[in-house]
Amino acid sequence: MTLYTTLTIGENHTNHCEDYLITAEIGKEKILCAVMDGCTMGTDSFFAATLTGKLLRKIANEYNYKEFISKQSVDLQQTLAGILRQLFQELRELKNAIQLKREEVLNTLLIAVIVSNNATGEFLCIGDGLICLNGDFFEFEQDNKPDYLGYHLQEDFDTWYANQQQRVSAQQIRDFSLATDGIFTFSRYNNQTYQQAGNVAELLLIDKTGCQSPNMLERKRIDIEKEWGLKPMDDLAIIRGIL
Repeated sequence: MTLYTTLTIGENHTNHCEDYLITAEIGKEKILCAVMDGCTMGTDSFFAATLTGKLLRKIANEYNYKEFISKQSVDLQQTLAGILRQLFQELRELKNAIQLKREEVLNTLLIAVIVSNNATGEFLCIGDGLICLNGDFFEFEQDNKPDYLGYHLQEDFDTWYANQQQRVSAQQIRDFSLATDGIFTFSRYNNQTYQQAGNVAELLLIDKTGCQSPNMLERKRIDIEKEWGLKPMDDLAIIRGIL
């Protein structure tokens, strides 16, 4: 499996990119992917997204080590639930330990666990975002009022998790992508003349031109800017995997 990423600040943001992304091994032929989008109306939203990503990296390292020691692989659905349970707990403990307000731990989370040797995956969206699977789009939109994980840290995890509906289970994965909602915000940023613009989401998440380069997504994003005259107005994080 080859992974491609791009992370860029939106034209409407000046100080910080409030999106974040992470890819990490969690076992043999098993990868954790996640993109986060900090709440613009929150406090230091870049911090919330980054903190979530750093905790996920730590958790992924622990899962990778545990599987190496035990030589046993856990079911994908159980793995995803276990990762989120630990994230839930550690976010709650950190929030209390350093006395963070709720507004300081608000971000969306689009997370996937992929097993490359049998091309299966489990996906979950907390808030809004876009999943692309083998050319099919799964858009999760919550009317600009995402149900952030940070709203629920004091709740019982099992009850909260059982109520999550924005899930996708996939088999025979050939191509997958996770994207924050910045993917929908590409717009003209000057008055110069450019080529007729095509479909941004299809170019970034479906088209395989340039897949030989590890920088494919970065190059496509730059091409969209230079050839179509479009930039994302909101911050953008994308992870794409081709099996």
